[in-house]
Parts: sequence; structure tokens; C-alpha cells
Amino acid sequence: MDGAIRAFIAFLRAERRASPETLRGYTADLRQFHGFLLSHRLATIPVDPGVLSREAVRAYLQWLDRDGIRRSSLARKLASLRSFYRFLVRDGLVECDPTQDIRTPKQPKLLPRVLTKEEAAAVMTTSPDARPQSARDCALLETLYSTGARVSEVAALDLGDVRCSEGIVRLRGKGRKERLVPIGEVALRAIAEYLKQQPILLRTAGLSTGLRSPLFRNHRGGRLTTRSVARIVARHSSGLTGGPVSPHTLRHSFATHLLDEGADLRSIQEMLGHASLSTTQKYTHVTMDHLLAVYDKAHPRADPPARDPERKNSKVR
Repeated sequence: MDGAIRAFIAFLRAERRASPETLRGYTADLRQFHGFLLSHRLATIPVDPGVLSREAVRAYLQWLDRDGIRRSSLARKLASLRSFYRFLVRDGLVECDPTQDIRTPKQPKLLPRVLTKEEAAAVMTTSPDARPQSARDCALLETLYSTGARVSEVAALDLGDVRCSEGIVRLRGKGRKERLVPIGEVALRAIAEYLKQQPILLRTAGLSTGLRSPLFRNHRGGRLTTRSVARIVARHSSGLTGGPVSPHTLRHSFATHLLDEGADLRSIQEMLGHASLSTTQKYTHVTMDHLLAVYDKAHPRADPPARDPERKNSKVR
């Protein structure tokens, strides 16, 4: 099993050009499955992936479910196993796939949490001070909200990816696919102010700048990690009524606010880097809920109780 996992991760890195976050996720999921098999004595030692049964995979999923893991995480871990076994079957390392007839757990239909424009503005309003980190945080938040980029895409930004004169930024998405996305003037001004102060940080760390050097750096001068970006967003959004948000909430808010202002769905799809338009269409549901709420509150002949009960009771995360 150890050798099979290493071969699969090497395949993802070399042929699929998977991101470091994707590689870490697959490795953690497969190591957890391996550890479960050993601790519950459901396989020989060492574990041979070619002789595992569907019952062993089902037992693993049941164990995760009893442990209280979310359905979305359960589905992701099963997807990791499926990808792993598809690779092993394709390369002739195993003959049968024990995940083949196992259904993905049904997912609850949850609408993404979306900030109001006032809440988004409050998150963007950072407390200015003389520290380079303060200007960096402001530029980081503005870039996330202005481009709708994924957290991994913003963390991977280099200085040369921001084209200030053209008002665009180059993002590297899933599968290392690149796309050009507009970036607003407010975000560009925040980045320019941050870059003015960045030499202070770089001199402290003994580093130099270049077009291929990281745009957003930590206090040691290295590239910010996705976890660090998430912590910064959570810290600056901790005062919101609904509690702190994630970088992905800013991405959801970016798309929904564009749609509210009349942007077409296809353009939003291109900016978000979605391969399928159906992925982007979830934002129309968020906007429709907002429109219905406004209508029910403002129209003299609105009849809120007559609304679809499933929509009324829909959860927002």
C-alpha cells in the first residue's frame, strides 16, 4: 500500500500537475484509509491494495460516519479512494476496484454563505498602521474580493502576474490552467501601497524582489500559505454578525454581487474559472432568494406564506 500511494501521488504531481494542496489532501486521505485497515485488522500486513474487498471500504466509510465526519468530507474521501483505484487498475497494479459499486453519500443542498455589500466593505476596511503586514492584509483582502480568486490562486500570485496598466491579473487555477481576470482600481491601489512598504520586510529577511517572486509574503519574506490567508481573512471578518468567514466566502460574494449588478452568467463563469456553467448557476439561487426576500418585504400584495416551503427552509452556510 505504501508503494502504491507513493506511485499515485507521483502520478498526480508529474502528469496531472496537481497543486500542493491537492497532493496533501490525497496523501492524508489515503494514509488515513491505510491506518484504518491496520488498526481494525481488515487487511494483511503489509496491506495489499489488490486484495481489498468492498466490505473493507464500506467499513471505513461507516467508521468515518460514526465519527461524525461531514457528508462533504465523506464524499471527498471516497473520491480520493476512487481516483487511487482507477490509477491502480489503469496501470495493471490491481485487477478489481473495490470502490466501483459504492454510492457517494447524498449531500445536503446548502446555499453558500454570501456577504452583503456592506459586510464586504466592513471586511475590506482594515485598521491602518505602519506595519507592512497591515498594508499586505488590505491588499490581500481587496484582491480576493476584487477577482473572486480561489485562496490557492491568490497565494500563488507572483509580482509579474499583476498587470497594473491593463487592470488584469493572471491566475493559475485547477490543473495549472491559467486565466486573465479583471482587477479593480481599489485593489490595485491597495497592492501599490503594499509594494511601497514591502522593501522594509524584504530587507529584514534579506530577500530581493523579481517578477517571479511571491506577491503576498509572510513576516519572514516567504510566500503566504493558503492556511495563512484563511487566518488573515478570519481575523479581519471576526466582527461580522454571522461570525468570521473563509476566503471562499469572498469568492461567493464576488460572484453574487456581480450577478446582482447585471453581469451575465457566462462572464462570471470565465472569471471564476469554472469548467462547467452548472457550477456557476448556484449563484442564481442565492440571488433569487435575495430578490424574493426584498419582494416579500416591500410589495404590498406579496404573500410570503405562499412561497415554496423548501426554499423558505433552505439553509445557508
